[in-house]
Order: sequence, then C-alpha cells, then structure tokens
Amino acid sequence: MSEYESLRLDRDGQVATVSMLRAHSHEEMADVFTRLRDDHDIRVVILTGSDGEFHVPAPASNYILPNGKNKLTDPKAAWRVFSAIIRGHQALAEIEKPVIAKVNGPALGFGQSLAFACDLIVARDDAVFMDHHIGAEIPGRARSFSNVPGDGGAALIPLFMTPPKAKEYLMLAKPYTGIELERMGLINYAVTAEALDAKVDELVQGLLAKGAYTLAWTKRLCNRHVVEQLNRVLDAGVGYEMVGFLQREANGGEDPDTL
Repeated sequence: MSEYESLRLDRDGQVATVSMLRAHSHEEMADVFTRLRDDHDIRVVILTGSDGEFHVPAPASNYILPNGKNKLTDPKAAWRVFSAIIRGHQALAEIEKPVIAKVNGPALGFGQSLAFACDLIVARDDAVFMDHHIGAEIPGRARSFSNVPGDGGAALIPLFMTPPKAKEYLMLAKPYTGIELERMGLINYAVTAEALDAKVDELVQGLLAKGAYTLAWTKRLCNRHVVEQLNRVLDAGVGYEMVGFLQREANGGEDPDTL
C-alpha cells in the first residue's frame, strides 16, 4: 500500500520514481521530495504522472464559489496549501540529486511548473505544456478562470524563455507541445510515447555512472540561480494568487474586468 494518497513512490535500487495521481496534494509533493533529499540510498529521482496525464488541474468548481469557498477563505487551509507550494519548489531546487521530469501527457498549471522545476525534462512529443492560470480552455474540462500563475510559473518560466516569450506564454496561456519546446531548446528531449521509457532510462544510467558527490555538488552549483529566483519571486506569486482568489470571491465569482 502506498504511503501517500495523491502520489505513488517506488524505489528501484538507487532510483526513486514519484508518480502523481489525478487527485494531487501540494503537501505530499513537498513531503516526498524533502524525504528523498535525506534518503542517501537514492541518487536519481524520476517525476511522472499517471493515466496518460503528467498533471492536469482540478475542475474550476473546486476553487470557485460555492464549492471552493472554504479553500479560499479558511486561513489554515490557505496556509497549508500555499506554504506547501513554496516548500515543494524549494525541495525540488535544493535536493542534491538530479530529478528527471518524465512528461507522459499534458502538463498544465502546477504540472508545467513541476516539469520546469526538474533538472532534465523528457516529454512525449505530443504532450501539451500550458500555464492555464490566466484563463484558458482545458481539454475535457471547463474553461479555467483568471488568476495569477502563483504556483511556480511566474518564477520559473522567465528562466527558460526570453521576456516577450515568457509573457506571451503566461499572459495568453499559450500552449506548446513537447516537440515545439524541444525545438526551442527549452526541454531536453521530445520522443514518442513508445520511446519515453527508454530515453528516461538512458539518462538515468548516464547519471548513475557519474561520481555521486561531484554530481550532487554540480546540481547545487547549477541551481543556485534557481534558488535565488524562487526566493525573489515565488512567495510574491503565491500571495498575489491568493489575493486573486479573494477578489474573485468578493466579485461574486466573476473575473474583475477593470482596475
């Protein structure tokens, strides 16, 4: 039986695989990477999804009135969710083990933030990446409402894209496929669904062949600017997103259309 409800943790020798389930928990994501950082038997971590999705957000009804009211206004619930977002990103950036995003399907919202938070990214060539926060049509789901990309997008995407491209991606909720991101040089590989396992395993074996300490220190060096960026931006993004929830509630569940 899994020790988590919203994800599955599997260990195979020196490799851990974290598989996200459809009902995600920010707190469990923060917890699993904090625990893996202290697990010295693990040297490489794979983050992936399940059932053909890397990570897709819950329906809008989970967040807006009346169903989502307690999530928006209860201080304890808000603290637990938004502090977990910060702790999760800190853990991903600071864990001294390479983390490979194995993007097996759509990576939307928090999902694309998690993918870009990883050290190496291998995606299905047809997997869609999109930060839906500002409002977008989600296949198979209702249109998302407008809010700030506070769960990591606004902090991480400017590290990957030029300012105009980052703003287009975030402000217009512009989708990209894995093959498009590979051609832009923003992810490592885009492969067919059939080739995904083999490509990730190739990277895993290459990493395990390196010296454990030197690989760990190299990640710490490479991610120093990521940690600094998260410290500068992430908590502000989380705070603005919370303000957006409260403004939407005060406006009867509608998006304000004037400043």
